[in-house]
Amino acid sequence: MFSDFTASERKILQKLSTPAKIQDYLNSLPFHFVDANDTCLSPKEVLRFGTAQCMEGAMLAATALRFHGFDPLIVDLTSTDDDADHVIAVFKIGRHWGAISKTNHAVLRYREPIYHSIRELVMSYFHEYFLHDGRKTLRSFTRPINLSRFDHLGWMTSEEPVWFIPEYLVTAKHHAILTPKQRRNLRSADPIEIEAGRLTCG
Repeated sequence: MFSDFTASERKILQKLSTPAKIQDYLNSLPFHFVDANDTCLSPKEVLRFGTAQCMEGAMLAATALRFHGFDPLIVDLTSTDDDADHVIAVFKIGRHWGAISKTNHAVLRYREPIYHSIRELVMSYFHEYFLHDGRKTLRSFTRPINLSRFDHLGWMTSEEPVWFIPEYLVTAKHHAILTPKQRRNLRSADPIEIEAGRLTCG
């Protein structure tokens, strides 16, 4: 399964032996600032180029998790049209879910495996998911998607962009977070939260 990775790439994956170590490694990679239709690197290509955006980071995290016996699972988080969607890699330890996330923001990051359900995990991102004017924008999520469904397409090691994964996410069933009434009654984030939300890293 991992024979198409080089020895040095497998050595990196071997070292990423826990979800926390995977998150630390993703944090060390420069965020790959691209237009939405620019790149979708496979995990092997991310290791090669040493940079990633959120989708690429989630796929690399899923690959590293798989290397150590977890299922390669991702969850798609969708927002309103004026904000960006986000993708996380999820893992289960015992009966509890956690998440690994690649982002340049101070929030929307790693989640400890303490959540009883995927919905509970997703909701931990809700209050941090807002625009510069304070509008909260997280709207729906998928159930965990096992990337092994794309093994026949070589998603882990392809030298070509793996657009078929985000294209699949668009078609996957998403579960709404809010009712129409709840959406209408949302309170904007406080100014201090907005200010904190502007903190980013490279």
